[in-house]
Amino acid sequence: MNSLLLPSTPLSTTSPPPPPSKLTVHTLSSRTYIPTHIYTHPSALLLELCTSLKELHQFLPPIIKNGLYNEHLFQTKLVSLFCKFGSLNEAARVFEPIEDKVDALYHTMLKGYAQNCLLNDALSFFCRLKCDYVRPVVYNFTYLLKVCGDNGDLRRGKEIHGQLIVSGFSSNVFAMASVMNLYAKCRLVDEACKMFDRMPERDLVCWNTVIAGYAQNGLAKRALELVVRMQEEGHRPEMVTLVSILPACANIGNLRIGKSIHGYVIRAEFESFVNIATALVDMYSKCGSVVTARLIFEGMSERNVVSWNSMIDGYAQSGDSEEALILFQNMLDEGLTPTNVSVMGVLHACADLGDISQGQFIHNLIDQLGLGSDVSVINSMISMYSKCRRVDIAAKLFENLQGKTIVSWNAMILGYAQNGHVAEALNHFCKMQLQSIRPDSFTLVSVIPAVAELSVLRQAKWIHGLVTRNCFDKNVFVMTALVDMYAKCGAVHTARKLFDIMDVRHVTTWNAMIDGYGTHGLGQDAVALFSEMQKRVIKPNDITFLCIISACSHSGFVEEGRRYFNIMKEDYGLEPSMDHYGAMVDLLGRAGRLNEAWHFIQNMPIEPGINVFGAMLGSCKIHKNVDLGEKAANKLFELDPEEGGYHVLLANIYAKASMWDKVAKVRTTMQKEGLQKTPGCSLVDLRNEVHTFYSGSTGHPQSTNIYAYLETLIDEIKAAGYVPDTNSIHDVEDDVQEQLLNSHSEKLAIAFGLLNTSPGTTIHIRKNLRVCGDCHNATKYISLVTKREIIVRDMHRFHHFKNGTCSCRDYW
Repeated sequence: MNSLLLPSTPLSTTSPPPPPSKLTVHTLSSRTYIPTHIYTHPSALLLELCTSLKELHQFLPPIIKNGLYNEHLFQTKLVSLFCKFGSLNEAARVFEPIEDKVDALYHTMLKGYAQNCLLNDALSFFCRLKCDYVRPVVYNFTYLLKVCGDNGDLRRGKEIHGQLIVSGFSSNVFAMASVMNLYAKCRLVDEACKMFDRMPERDLVCWNTVIAGYAQNGLAKRALELVVRMQEEGHRPEMVTLVSILPACANIGNLRIGKSIHGYVIRAEFESFVNIATALVDMYSKCGSVVTARLIFEGMSERNVVSWNSMIDGYAQSGDSEEALILFQNMLDEGLTPTNVSVMGVLHACADLGDISQGQFIHNLIDQLGLGSDVSVINSMISMYSKCRRVDIAAKLFENLQGKTIVSWNAMILGYAQNGHVAEALNHFCKMQLQSIRPDSFTLVSVIPAVAELSVLRQAKWIHGLVTRNCFDKNVFVMTALVDMYAKCGAVHTARKLFDIMDVRHVTTWNAMIDGYGTHGLGQDAVALFSEMQKRVIKPNDITFLCIISACSHSGFVEEGRRYFNIMKEDYGLEPSMDHYGAMVDLLGRAGRLNEAWHFIQNMPIEPGINVFGAMLGSCKIHKNVDLGEKAANKLFELDPEEGGYHVLLANIYAKASMWDKVAKVRTTMQKEGLQKTPGCSLVDLRNEVHTFYSGSTGHPQSTNIYAYLETLIDEIKAAGYVPDTNSIHDVEDDVQEQLLNSHSEKLAIAFGLLNTSPGTTIHIRKNLRVCGDCHNATKYISLVTKREIIVRDMHRFHHFKNGTCSCRDYW
């Protein structure tokens, strides 16, 4: 019989044949008698005190010299120590030559394989143990069940369970606790609970096992219910119980129960134990009470690296990234060596701050700590560099990463999407699928915004189909992303259909739909949806108010927008952010209430930011207000001196007022400081290809036909009443002014779309800047004479042109 059965082969459920008469059965006979002097020999004491593999090698010579190597005590102890220090090969070199092996040697060797997580070796050795007629003891099964659970190997774990029953240990409490642990770790916690309920007697280990099983499988409420039942049956929770249920409270964010457990900790006098105090720090942090977590942290007489990690992560997750970085530096100053969890928490903080210098410092520290091969750490670095707008570094890390996981792909796809690299995000998504890596919900939530940014309805339908095929059409986050995507692809009514069929809606879902209505100029629908949200007692958040105020701004609902801004703080206790103040300035400014908008800025409780003055400057351009436009522009030049767009806006305001000397002055300043205007760019999707046009460009293969067709089209719309707006262009002849206007990117894109599609087809255009007044007017006439619907998405909103009118009603 082969003594080394392959691990993939099912374990035999039958007992081995009776041993032949010549085989010595291992029993407690005279040959296992160990003289007393063996125990007291100095070498035996040395082995008891051994703390490392190096020391063990130093102790071997005197053992051999004194003739003790063949004693069973020393043989067993050596095997045990070699296993303990992870040197299984040396343990086997001691074990194999022994002719008359005692049972304890087999049990020790099996324990070594199991404790070093060598599942295949452990199971093979277990088969050998049975073939050598060594009777298994209960601990053999507990070790094997643990290693099966740690490896998530349910099939072989069940085989061990069967062997355990055959060997007569099915009523052993300790053995059944190990079986329960196996099922819990393999995510079959209900099976573990069934076994628990069938046990005639249950000790504290059993209770802790099933409680931990529920807690670690995301069933926190059930875990807490079992703690109550445990006490009703006369068992008092101890430290292991508490370390399991405190994270459960943290995961569901139940601060009330967490405080109750904290009270029990104090009454039971457990608060001085570092693992309990650390679990409390983690619980309070995740329940949003970081101040209390810090008080417990500061009161700890002893802190380990896990304690520091919990506190750092608590600050990072709560948005106090500066304090997270300070605490991390304090940890380094105290001489503690950071772990992978430490650096991942602080990388999160760097990402939220957009602090590239601190992020690079952590990157260097990771290399020094030898954590550069840790996939989870690299994933965090990819996210950090992406959020710090260095997606190029993130991409290099990703390409060099060995053993990429789904999290790695998600981080890179999201990084590209967040930085506007839409094509790269979609390409990586396709590469991931070609490598047979199935997308998860996070993948889809990362890639769908990239499709939304591209604003191509064909691509939107493709990703929607993929969501359905992968059975994510019930996932609230994925469906919310689809609602947002369809709205940003111009199909706001499709977005509403998806919204209506959703069984569960998160506040983010409502936000996406309200924002969709707003960007399409459907302010009345946005207001109605916000009212419905209130009726359903769904609490709006700060993003909800930003969406509804912006929707009011796009539709000219000034009083409604003002009311929403007021109730945000008065009724919901939400403090307005800079974005909310910017939206209010935009609301007032678009409506022509420029003095009121300026007064609003002057009375802001916080220092106005770029978006506030940017909204003011844009409004001044719309309403041709030179004085306030100059004031807003000067503030913007101070806040963002490298942005040339603000100078262009001011120049346009001067041009509208025919202040050509000031226009020339602005242009001279721009040339002197090397500031550039962002070139106008329009995209149109045709036959699975996105065509890009820049103002005045002639690089497209169809440029000659496009310009020729556009010339004819301009003559047609002039006949229908179109008059070119040349006010913003001077210093050139009238015919040249018109030529410059007619080469704007959106006109080129529209002409290309009309030339290459059949009559009646809707043209979809994506513009990177705000649509200029002349192009807006021209597109209305083009939709009239061609009988086509033209949808233009600019940097702020959608314009639906049809039969000579625009959905914005010339309010944009």
